[in-house]
Amino acid sequence: MDDEIVGAAEVATMLGVTRQRLHQMVKAVPDFPPALATLAGGRVWHRAPIEAWIGQHPDRSRPGPKPRNAKGD
Repeated sequence: MDDEIVGAAEVATMLGVTRQRLHQMVKAVPDFPPALATLAGGRVWHRAPIEAWIGQHPDRSRPGPKPRNAKGD
């Protein structure tokens, strides 16, 4: 479903990272999809842009150490 909404916990699971790391990525990774909204319970995204971003950044979708870029992400 293209309009499925996911929260930080689901996005973190999709990426194989902790919610804390997800929040760091949201701030530090310029092309990370913007949140649809920020609710009292946290940020929410449409699932499709997150899945597309993961497809464009396969190194970030696997658990374990990630390659470092110039910014140190």
